[in-house]
Amino acid sequence: SAQLLFNKTKSVEFTFCNETVVIPCFVINVGAQNTNEMYVKWKFKGKYIFIYDGGQDNATMDSNFSSAKIAVSELLKGDASLKMDKRDAKVGNYTCEVTELTREGETVIELKYHVVSWFSPNENILVVIFPILAILLFWGQFGILREYSVKNASGLGFIVISTGVLILLQYNVFMTAFGMTSFTIAILITQVLGYVLAVVGLCLCIMACIPVHGPLLISGLGIIALAELLGLVYMKFVASNQRTIQAPRSN
Repeated sequence: SAQLLFNKTKSVEFTFCNETVVIPCFVINVGAQNTNEMYVKWKFKGKYIFIYDGGQDNATMDSNFSSAKIAVSELLKGDASLKMDKRDAKVGNYTCEVTELTREGETVIELKYHVVSWFSPNENILVVIFPILAILLFWGQFGILREYSVKNASGLGFIVISTGVLILLQYNVFMTAFGMTSFTIAILITQVLGYVLAVVGLCLCIMACIPVHGPLLISGLGIIALAELLGLVYMKFVASNQRTIQAPRSN
């Protein structure tokens, strides 16, 4: 055949995490026995950005694609893929032209940039909902304990700074209202564990380019919210009991 055939790839994607971008170009019917019979040219938007002359064993590239290269040792296997640093990669259509003695062919590959989100849309919603839910549940505790709300209201404004502040506020409410019991201690321990999970999950997400530990962070926030719910139920139950058994006032 006078025509070189390609294993065609419509498009490839790269992300912020890629240090090297590879644009594939594979010829499936290479017949050359030596690279000096091969000639490879890459174009971007109609302009040649990389040329390899096998006869001269020489490669030239555009100044805007200074890191562009091919693996010459792979040419006889049909691999003429273009590799470049991420800084040189530009989104758009690239044309790979390969010539082998009297045969030639070309293929077009589109390079796309893919924005990677830390979390999925559902996870993003949970990251926002859980802290807000925890704050609302904590606020509800003040609605039950109105006689203690003045003393602790000053710290309420700092809740948004960190969910960890909720643990200290929860402890103050328990101590002021009813004292520490085995159940309140269990609630506080649960909150601490949830906070540790959230912090660890956040640290792991920051250290990874494409975070994969989002569920750990979300689980921690969910545990904190659950502990606030248990605290609200506990305070409602104890406050109701105290009103029920309170001795009537004497006339």
